[in-house]
Amino acid sequence: MVAAPNWLNALSLALALPENKSQRLYQLATVDSKGLPHARTVGYVDFLEPEDSPNLPILLGMTDIRTPKVGQMRSQPYVEICWWLSGSREQFRIAGPLQVVASPNVDVDVVPKGEGTLAIDKLTRQGFDWETKRQETFERIPGPMKATWCKPQPASVIGSYDEGKTWPQTLAPVGEEQSEEERQNRETALKNFALTLIEPVEVDWVQVGTNPHRRTKFTRNGEEWLEEILVP
Repeated sequence: MVAAPNWLNALSLALALPENKSQRLYQLATVDSKGLPHARTVGYVDFLEPEDSPNLPILLGMTDIRTPKVGQMRSQPYVEICWWLSGSREQFRIAGPLQVVASPNVDVDVVPKGEGTLAIDKLTRQGFDWETKRQETFERIPGPMKATWCKPQPASVIGSYDEGKTWPQTLAPVGEEQSEEERQNRETALKNFALTLIEPVEVDWVQVGTNPHRRTKFTRNGEEWLEEILVP
């Protein structure tokens, strides 16, 4: 029977520990068209997998389609995250190709090529509705956070921090908008909201809470995962 990779089991167990309860942020690294690296902290959303294929997990995230990192993903759609869980003192570095699921009203083409998209392609062939998933994920976000998707373009220059006080502070749940302005803000935010799909093909797991420290590398070969024990 096909099973989830050992690194995902380890990560799931680590996230379930009380001491890691608040550890839901990780660093995402991208490379721009000039070969320069860029890193930022993003929030964990979930893992997806094709039906009957727990061995092919996909890391689900979210972003604003207008951010500089989306352009970087377009020029180099291979990324790596670094997830440090301070409670259990474990680090997971997860690398692989990335795709962006944007609104149908946005023209974005961030499509990695080759075998690296095995899981994403398989889920798509099974009829997975990415647009429904995008909207469902958006609806689960708290109102104040939703509002960040209808502010001016991220990384654009502003005159002062006071300008932020004029931006929408929250968005009402769907169907509960009280004005045309609120409806337009919601429409803008949903248009700018996008999912990121990282398909892990290499994982480096370091445990420094053990003595001696441990390090294990996982490499996907087709639909199988190879494991190697490394010097920490």
